Amino acid sequence: MDGSGTFDAIGLAARQWSEYRRVTPGRWFAEGHRPLARDEAYAVQSEVARLRVAAGDSVAGWKVGCIGPGVVEQFGMTGPIRARLFTSELHASGATLRHAAYANLAIEGEMAVRVGADGGIAASFPVIELHHFVFRGSPKTLGELIANNGLNAGVVLPDETKSASIDESADHRLAVRIDGRDVDVGSLWAMPGGAAESVRWLRDDLARHGLVLGAGDLVLTGTPLALHPVRVGQHVGISIDDDVRVECRVV
Repeated sequence: MDGSGTFDAIGLAARQWSEYRRVTPGRWFAEGHRPLARDEAYAVQSEVARLRVAAGDSVAGWKVGCIGPGVVEQFGMTGPIRARLFTSELHASGATLRHAAYANLAIEGEMAVRVGADGGIAASFPVIELHHFVFRGSPKTLGELIANNGLNAGVVLPDETKSASIDESADHRLAVRIDGRDVDVGSLWAMPGGAAESVRWLRDDLARHGLVLGAGDLVLTGTPLALHPVRVGQHVGISIDDDVRVECRVV
């Protein structure tokens, strides 16, 4: 809000982008302002994205979030919501990540897809989603989650050229493994209709806001599992049926 009480998406977005670069995201939400409506929060998210692109970054795709039972229980709110993924925050499997580069680093194991030239799903594979796991408002709100870009802080990707797409019809087991121990296990998909339902919801939601899902876009489809804080020295892997497909180390 500006001094007159009028919502100022551009001003708040400039502050959000500045604080994000200082690894102190979303401090505005600790100041007792009224909760942001969903459209206001998306306006802030979009303006921050514009600032990031103007600074030399690019949008690599989208995440669908706050839908799986683990995350809904943990956050106490229900989506779906969408957020942008940025090229500068994509990492290859085996990456070493600095804990100090994040605000309370936490990870999710989930399934992602790559959109094909025909607009369909060209490939599906597990990823590690990185988060700045900070909520400053009390209670937590979807407005804060959306304006903070779904808490997304990047993605660790497998080698897609060597990663076979997952058969959605099979009963696979997705697990988060930290230091060699499975800490969370569940099914692959957060939505009952699997990847296709997540992509359909995202495409429809983008269309309502004049946006489109493009060929080559990366889409994080949501996870039925919980969000897990990680510490310095820990090794994180995401497995399907006990086969680790993507991993990273935190230092």
